[in-house]
Amino acid sequence: MVEFETTKMSSKGQVVIPLSFRKNIKEGDTFIVLKNNDQIILKPASTLEKQFAEDIEFAKRTEEAWQRFDKGEFKTLEFDDFIKEMKTW
Repeated sequence: MVEFETTKMSSKGQVVIPLSFRKNIKEGDTFIVLKNNDQIILKPASTLEKQFAEDIEFAKRTEEAWQRFDKGEFKTLEFDDFIKEMKTW
């Protein structure tokens, strides 16, 4: 059965989850927000497989890195220096 409620977004971009939907949610819980065309899906991160959550985090970090690259916020290294840097990871 599909349940629905209405809510509004605040000027700060905050959206209240209606009380009737918060039965098993506690303060501080983490969510994954997915956008599919005009749908926005909110899923508790605890319900997702760990690997999927890691994949989402990796995709987010990769996108942020590309944005920094596009802005010219990156550094270049000579090959040997790059290998030394990688060995510290």
